[in-house]
Order: sequence, then structure tokens, then C-alpha cells
Amino acid sequence: MAPTKMNAVVIEADGKIVVRKIDVPKPGPGELLVKVSAAAQNPADWKSVAFGKRTGAVVGCDYTGTVEEIGPDVPAGLWEVGDRASGFVQGSTWPNGAFAEYTVTPAEVTIHVPDSWSVENAAHLGAAPLTAIQALWQSHDDLPTPLKPTSTPFPILVYGASSSVGQFVVQFAKLSGLYVVATASPKNFDLVKSLGADEVFDYHDPEVGKKIKAATGGKLKHAVDNIFENGSPQIISDALSDEGGKIASLSPYESPRPGVTVLSTVAYHILGKSFDFPFQYTEDPHLTQLGKNFAKLLEGILAKYDIKPNPLLVFPNGLASVADGFQFMIDGKVSGQKITYRISDTPK
Repeated sequence: MAPTKMNAVVIEADGKIVVRKIDVPKPGPGELLVKVSAAAQNPADWKSVAFGKRTGAVVGCDYTGTVEEIGPDVPAGLWEVGDRASGFVQGSTWPNGAFAEYTVTPAEVTIHVPDSWSVENAAHLGAAPLTAIQALWQSHDDLPTPLKPTSTPFPILVYGASSSVGQFVVQFAKLSGLYVVATASPKNFDLVKSLGADEVFDYHDPEVGKKIKAATGGKLKHAVDNIFENGSPQIISDALSDEGGKIASLSPYESPRPGVTVLSTVAYHILGKSFDFPFQYTEDPHLTQLGKNFAKLLEGILAKYDIKPNPLLVFPNGLASVADGFQFMIDGKVSGQKITYRISDTPK
């Protein structure tokens, strides 16, 4: 039985974040109450605080923990109390968030954690891998999957491959039988290659687009843009075939040239709830069903393959370290790692 109060990182009226006691949320229809063991940080976390300014909202998206309570209308047999569970929620906009001792999450978009995954690494099985799946198979609906890989490889570009999402895109694309071309900083080349990239290019190189086009024989028609700024649209456009192709971007932008289609993905769409930040969205049953399908796909991939989590960067004081973690990320100090917080490390 869950307590009535819990520690959580919440947004104050002045826009700052603090740890304080609030009510433990209750699971609604189709939801689980999860006792959070660890949480992981995404850029969206600090941006939602800075730009959303939702006083009283609980911060954080990615979590892992154990099922404490099962709400009504959860499919029978899907979950049991005590099961390990990972996923993400839309923190900083609703009262519910991941940087807390308990969180409420949609049962059918929550991941059963493999036994081989540590608590800290399991906190990464949320927004990043599901966004990677969205980018590959919602935007590029003609791609093979790791469960049905192709035997005739063709190229895909992963721009920003050392990012949290990018690391999963590289692995999933390679396991699907594709020829993975990636960009990263030179210091992260070895990391990206260890994940399965066939070729890695320095995105700082002013000729990188042309070099990728040459390396792929002018046949590149699929790309995932994990950066969506600092010239990435033009670089990817330069790398694509003369006929064009598809770019799956984690943020929308205009097509760089005729023949190039840009399709943006929003992870929050698959959670099955309407929201009004960072823009207005009314729940779409089709996208909600995609979320359920993608969660099953991720579980299938995890069951079949040895997927590598992002390299860990654990901050020492649990929820009390979140403000420091935000500043660390804002200062541009995160590269190839995932900031992670163990809830048990929070000072009493």
C-alpha cells in the first residue's frame, strides 16, 4: 500500500525547482502507479520547466521502478504488483512526473524490464528508445525492423548519433539490417561505432554532407535528425540522393529542398492524453494505438537482442541533485551520457 505523501521535484512560482512533499497520485483507468527507483534526464525536462513554468507541476519524464498499484481497465494479466516497469510521462506540465517517489503511467505504453538490466540503466527505457522507434517506424513506414530485418542493406543516416535517442536509433537500424551512417563529435566516434554504425563522420566538417553522399553512392534516402539545429537540415539535405528522401526529425522544420520530406515525431503523442504545452494537442486514437504497438516492439527487441543503454552519469543526491543536473545540461557538459538519479540517494 502506497503512502499518502511523497517527495517530488516540483516547479515553484518563481520558476525554480525544489524537492517537497506532495500527495501520491492515484492511477486512473488504464494506468499504473509505479514506485520509482531511478529516473533519467532529458533535454525536454529543463526546457519544460524554463518555458512552461507550470507552478506545482512535477518534473521529469523517464523512470523505472516497480508496480505498486494497478488501476481499473488495465488488460488482465498485463501487469502484476511488484513487476519491474520502465517508461516515460509528460513531466513538468501535469501534476504527475517522473522525478518523484511515485508516478502514474499508461499501462500499455509501459515497458517490462528485462532481468539483465540494472535499475540505473532501466531508467533509460523510456522516451529515448520509444522516440527512436517513432523516428524509424512512424516516419519511415517502409523500413525493416529488428524483428524482421532485411537481407539487402541500404543506407540510413543517423545525425547526432551520440545523443540519447541517436544511440538507440543506431542500434535499432543496424539490427534491422541497414547500413548505418552516423554523425558525431570525434570524441564519440568509438561509442557510436560500438553501437553498430558502419561509418561515422564529424558533423563539424563543412564538407560532411558531400562526404556522406559520396560514401553512400548518392543512394541515401532515409535520415533521422536528432539535433534539428546548427545547420543539420542543410547538411542532411546535402547528403541525401538527388531524388530526395525522408528526414525524421525530433522537431519540425521546413523541407530544405524539393523532393525532401521532413516528418517530425513527438513522443508525448503516444501517451494517450491531450495536452496544451509545448503546443495544443488533442488525443488521437491512432497515435495512442501506435504507442501501444511501439511498446510491444521495444519489448520484443529487448527480448531478442542485447541492447546497450546510454553510458551512465549518476548524480549523487537523488532528487536533490536535479537542479544541478539541469544546470550541467544547460551548460552543454553532457556528451554521450545519460544523467540518472537514484531515488534512494535523496537525503532524508
